[in-house]
Amino acid sequence: MGADDSIEVRAAGEDRVAFTALMTATKADLYRFVRRYVGDEAEAHDVLQEAYSSAWLAIRRYDPARPFDIWLRSIALNKCRDWSRRRAVRRVVRGVMGLDAPEATAIGDDAPPPEVRLDDRRRAEALQRALSDLPDALKAPLLLAALEGRSHAEIAAILSLTPKAVETRIARARRKLAEILA
Repeated sequence: MGADDSIEVRAAGEDRVAFTALMTATKADLYRFVRRYVGDEAEAHDVLQEAYSSAWLAIRRYDPARPFDIWLRSIALNKCRDWSRRRAVRRVVRGVMGLDAPEATAIGDDAPPPEVRLDDRRRAEALQRALSDLPDALKAPLLLAALEGRSHAEIAAILSLTPKAVETRIARARRKLAEILA
């Protein structure tokens, strides 16, 4: 191994150990992003697995000169978009065009939430539904900026946009969220 054989270079050379190390290093942050995008814990795990599988299949196309997490985030974002499209198709096929029915049909004895926690949960659910209703072009930049603290330049690299376009989309997403939640 040469002095410049970074973990990214080794992974790009189809080194499974290096790729696994990169997966381990990126898994928590990537899961949080996918979970927020998808809105469902089990589905997020599936989408995350698809993203890593696709990344491994495309690892030869990865350029180690670029940050691995940005390359991987682009793949994960595409998988999230695919999931959204499949979800929309399933809704049409089932004839269900609205949101899923609320799960709170019964409250168990072990979870009598105080009024404040119930209000917080309702606000969180409303926010998650509002995020789900955002178009993909607005949702992705907002999640990357607000939840991950990424700069406009980083988001632009992930989404193949200009930083100005990212700024515009984030502003539109915030306005749209405010409208939905109002």
